[in-house]
Amino acid sequence: MLDAADRAHTIAAITDDEVADAIEAAVSQIRRNLPSFTYAAQNHSSVNNFYPPVPNDQWTAGFWPGTIWLAYEATGDKLFRYAAQIHVQSFLHRIENRIATDHHDMGFLYSPTCVAAWKLVGDEDGRHAALLAADQLLERFHEKGEFLQAWGAMGAPDNYRFIIDCLVNLPLLYWASHESGNPVYRDKALKHARTTLAHSVRPDHSTYHTFYMDPETGAPVRGATKQGYKDDSAWARGQAWGIAGMAVCYRYEKDEAYLEAFENLLAYYLKRLPDDLVPYWDLTFTEGDEPRDSSAAAITACGLLEMAELVDEHRAAELKDLAARMLASLWRNYAVRDPEVSNGLVLHGTYSKKTPYNTCRGEGVDECVAWGDYYYFEGLTRLSRQWAPYW
Repeated sequence: MLDAADRAHTIAAITDDEVADAIEAAVSQIRRNLPSFTYAAQNHSSVNNFYPPVPNDQWTAGFWPGTIWLAYEATGDKLFRYAAQIHVQSFLHRIENRIATDHHDMGFLYSPTCVAAWKLVGDEDGRHAALLAADQLLERFHEKGEFLQAWGAMGAPDNYRFIIDCLVNLPLLYWASHESGNPVYRDKALKHARTTLAHSVRPDHSTYHTFYMDPETGAPVRGATKQGYKDDSAWARGQAWGIAGMAVCYRYEKDEAYLEAFENLLAYYLKRLPDDLVPYWDLTFTEGDEPRDSSAAAITACGLLEMAELVDEHRAAELKDLAARMLASLWRNYAVRDPEVSNGLVLHGTYSKKTPYNTCRGEGVDECVAWGDYYYFEGLTRLSRQWAPYW
């Protein structure tokens, strides 16, 4: 394999014309999907490349409305606003009735839907729903260990853990603190971020998917996986969440430790990439027939573009160039061009691949995945203009 720097340059950066074409294609696909997914949620992953409609009860349900808001921003078309605000009502109902909210993914659910609705069009129900979601997320904070519990009954020893993904749920708490004037949301977010920084990154700068803490003392116990290949491997999307999450943490707390972690996690990730800059689903694999995870590439590109807003001009240019190469590969090689092939935006994502060493169910392998579509469109949006994040 080529080294990381040479490998990145095997892909020419996406051009402005390609960005415009990719956004136009995404908008057209989203418009085609509105009849199926305005009064229904989109499944977490496609089935044979086509998303089925489902009730609003999955942790991933916020990403499809997020793409609708991005389409509204790209076009100004009030049809997109109308559809997105219908989803806001569904999300308000969900949080008011605590429908499938016994987990930490309130940021993934409510930032690209309800926070976006408040920021973009002043939707009061969106603001109210997002604040309720932030309150729910706070309920998952443990003082012993200082973290937000990922799943399961609160305090249960076999679920006294957090996962790397949660870094990207934290912006909901930062937003809620700013919006409400209550510093508690921010305080808990900062504590969780510091706990993740302390325990989720291995000495070689790979990441654990999940990390267990002692419920009696709050001391660190062990890292493990649920969705990666095995406990000591580096799940590609987990590494991507870490890269993007450290960038977000650095935005909200200018601690150089986050910047250092971002650079180290990125360097590890780049060393494990195949030549087209789209990783296999676990970074243990660098060649062969294992499935790719295009969503990890999209998340990482957005993390690079986020950090580019926060560092010096020279490093910012490098990060933007690398993100433009990753998004170029997605547009040229993975994006859906024909609605007869798929109703998604990006092919070849992986939700969870079952192995003898992990505990996931195994689903959404080599499919479109909701967050992959969202982050792909967010990355294109970030490249097209100065964009105010929903996060």
